[in-house]
Amino acid sequence: MQLAPEINLQDSAHRLETRTILSIFAPQFRKEPMKNTPRYAFIYFDIDDTLLDHKAAEQAALEQTRRQRTYLHHIATETLQQTYHRINAGLWKQYGEGHIDRAFLESSRFAWTLRDLGTDLEHADDFRETYMGLYERNWDWIPGAKQALTLISRHYPVGFLTNGFSEVQQKKANRFALMDLTSQYIISEDVGCMKPMAGIFEYATRRAGVRPDEILYVGDSLTSDIQGGASFGWHTAWFNRVQPAQHHHGAVLSFNDFAQLLAHLNIQG
Repeated sequence: MQLAPEINLQDSAHRLETRTILSIFAPQFRKEPMKNTPRYAFIYFDIDDTLLDHKAAEQAALEQTRRQRTYLHHIATETLQQTYHRINAGLWKQYGEGHIDRAFLESSRFAWTLRDLGTDLEHADDFRETYMGLYERNWDWIPGAKQALTLISRHYPVGFLTNGFSEVQQKKANRFALMDLTSQYIISEDVGCMKPMAGIFEYATRRAGVRPDEILYVGDSLTSDIQGGASFGWHTAWFNRVQPAQHHHGAVLSFNDFAQLLAHLNIQG
């Protein structure tokens, strides 16, 4: 008959005591407090109107262009801004859907603005060149975005995912030293499709090297960023400056102050 192994009660008690001590003191030896343990493996940020104030730059550039060009003096600033924004947004939608190419978008948005305002179309090229130069000069951070991004990048791997033309968005990356924080700076024109199409989210997921459900995407557009990211299985945080959101539309967070995003990530600002 096989005998049961002899149990050393002294050794068992010693092991139990050791485990108890480790369970009490082990958290002291972690690199970060447990409350800062990341919920996500990677965080992507949109650029325009999430980190950088595209809308303010656009409006300021149009107002300054109007003051500098006599052929626009008869047009009210607000009328110029509204007309350009309406036409530009419509053309970008057609471009994203593949109905028009970049050259058509770039030329038409300025020519059509002049047309709708009853101004001679011969000024379209000058309008475009003047506006684009002033638009670039007016780029700036959204309040709180730079500080929040810097803090978040110390706790999480970050990247950037943006719609737009490559050279314009790359200038923004260079101006604001975004590439100092990551090598993942993804521009729709380089990928060949725009948000909210699934292809660009699939590409960004592969670049991040994690699962879709491990990614948080921070953006301002309900359709392109929040719904687009959620449709591919990403978590999303909606930066909504327009009005307080009663519903998050599937986002894990709706916020209008970057302090709220930091709180969601358990990061003290």
